[in-house]
Amino acid sequence: MKEKKIVGKKEIISILDLNLIDLDAKVDTGADSNALHCDDITIHNDSVEFTLLDEVHPSYHGKRMKLPIYKIKKVKSSNGQVQLRPSIKVSVEFMGKHYKSVISLTNRADMKFPMLIGRRFLNDRFLVDVSQEYISKKKKEL
Repeated sequence: MKEKKIVGKKEIISILDLNLIDLDAKVDTGADSNALHCDDITIHNDSVEFTLLDEVHPSYHGKRMKLPIYKIKKVKSSNGQVQLRPSIKVSVEFMGKHYKSVISLTNRADMKFPMLIGRRFLNDRFLVDVSQEYISKKKKEL
């Protein structure tokens, strides 16, 4: 059996393809998939455009991005509403390793964290210790 890394309820993730480095993320075992805060999300045939702009989160650089759509799926948000969300497949760095990850794009302006890490990404790789936070940061500081 593969050994799983321990992660805290809050961690740092970098989305390399979007040049978002050291983004605060909430690890949410109640969420099925990853979600990223974006503004002005528009779908054009098989691509999606969005803006990475947020005054609260310094990692956001205000750039307009255009990427191929990986999938459009129905997602039930935390408030119970069902939304159609585009998702993208990108390279991320998490806990010192690189992974390919599918991330749905949504407006999370009312949420504390711009990124949500869900079960599909965590499955078979990580265990969540809810008493811990920013384990990856602590390891970098050692």
